[in-house]
Amino acid sequence: MPQFDFTNVFWPQLFWLALFFIVLYFGIVRLTLPRLGKVMDERAAKIDGDLEAARAAKESADELTERYRAELEKSRDEARGNIAAAKAEAAKASEARLAKAEADSAAKIDAAEARIADATAKAHESLRGVAIEGAQAIIAKLTNNQPSTDAVSGAVDAAMAR
Repeated sequence: MPQFDFTNVFWPQLFWLALFFIVLYFGIVRLTLPRLGKVMDERAAKIDGDLEAARAAKESADELTERYRAELEKSRDEARGNIAAAKAEAAKASEARLAKAEADSAAKIDAAEARIADATAKAHESLRGVAIEGAQAIIAKLTNNQPSTDAVSGAVDAAMAR
């Protein structure tokens, strides 16, 4: 059997092994590795580009967030100012209404005091008249003598003045 004859087979097989190894090695190194390297370089470039785009997007988002926060703070300050102005305006309006109400109530109080003073004066006058008539009737009943109106009215005036 020729396959078991190892003396004549070893050197030719070693030659063919070396030849195929060299052909396959250079075929892979010359043909496949450059393509593989090119793909790897393209992927690395794409990854670097994506990372750069992500950095730019992050910076843009950070800038936008900062502008948003500044605008929000500005809006808050403006709202606080508007609220303060509205409060001040409401306070002024309230003060004006209060002053008007005070003036109206003061006018009503003055009118009521005038009516009370007038009623008091009329009551005093009526009381004076009743007192004069009563004093004349009492004196006339006690003394059987009618006193003069002037004398009784002087005495009533003096008594009412006390």
